[in-house]
Amino acid sequence: DHRHDPGTDERFGERPRQQRTGQPNTRVLPEGSIEVSPRAIASLVAHAVSRSYGVVGMAPANLRDSVVQVLRKEDQFRGIDVHLSRDAITVDIYIVVAYGTRISEVAQQVIATVDYALKQSLGLPVAAINVHVQGVSAE
Repeated sequence: DHRHDPGTDERFGERPRQQRTGQPNTRVLPEGSIEVSPRAIASLVAHAVSRSYGVVGMAPANLRDSVVQVLRKEDQFRGIDVHLSRDAITVDIYIVVAYGTRISEVAQQVIATVDYALKQSLGLPVAAINVHVQGVSAE
C-alpha cells in the first residue's frame, strides 16, 4: 500500500501538519513552536472593535463608582478579557456605544468583526465572543 497521509510527508512537497498543544494559541511545527500571547490577541480584538460601526470606544471591564470612561487607544486591551481553554478561545469585550445606535446591531457587528479577525489572522478556534455594553455616549 503506497498511501501517505497528506500534510505530513515533506517528500511530496506538502506542508507538515500543525500539532496542537494544550492551548489554542500555540502551534507546534517541525521547525519550532508559535505562541500568541493573550495580550497580542487582545490588541488584535481591539483593532477589530475600533473598526465596528457604532462603537465609541472600549471601556474597562471593572467599572468603578458606576462611571464609564472610554479607554485611551494604548489602554484598549484593558477592555478585553481573553480566556484560553484547551480547545478554543473566549473573548469578553467591554464597549461604549454611540447614542442613537441600535445596541443589538452594534453588538452583533462587533461579534462578527472580531470572529472574522481572529479566524483570519490567527486561525484560532473561537468558542464565544461576549459583548458587554458598559455605556452609551452622545459624543
